[in-house]
Amino acid sequence: MKKTNAVRILDRLNLPYRLQEFPVNQTDLSAEYAADRMGVPLERVFKTLVVRGNKTGVLVVSIPGGSELDLKALAGFSGNKKVEMLPVKEVRQLTGYVRGAVSPLGMKSRYSFYLDQSALRFPSIFISAGAHGIQISLAPQDLILALDATVGNITR
Repeated sequence: MKKTNAVRILDRLNLPYRLQEFPVNQTDLSAEYAADRMGVPLERVFKTLVVRGNKTGVLVVSIPGGSELDLKALAGFSGNKKVEMLPVKEVRQLTGYVRGAVSPLGMKSRYSFYLDQSALRFPSIFISAGAHGIQISLAPQDLILALDATVGNITR
């Protein structure tokens, strides 16, 4: 299994994790597909989204699969009046990751990171390892520590 930037960061921080591979389907890069192929509950597979706030600029958020980002809640929570999803064409340029394989760890630049509070209900959650078909399972507290995350209710 190849080591991604996200995995290297966890190694450097000496944080425990487990890698989980699954077959890639380029026509379905969803959290639902990943959860199904790995045989884990959808609410434990967190998708990473990149947004832009009118005051703070780029923000990174991870929310459970099957849920929707509450832009208004995130705006208030992050000190913005408004946040909007980043156009897909800008994601790779700003993060270094392609659509469907965006990891909150190992981006080109360090952005403020927000994690939905539902992650704290689980002993471990899954996030992208930064490549299609590979997820990282880790304790949400370790992800919070690695990224100095802000945790809150940012889904509906």
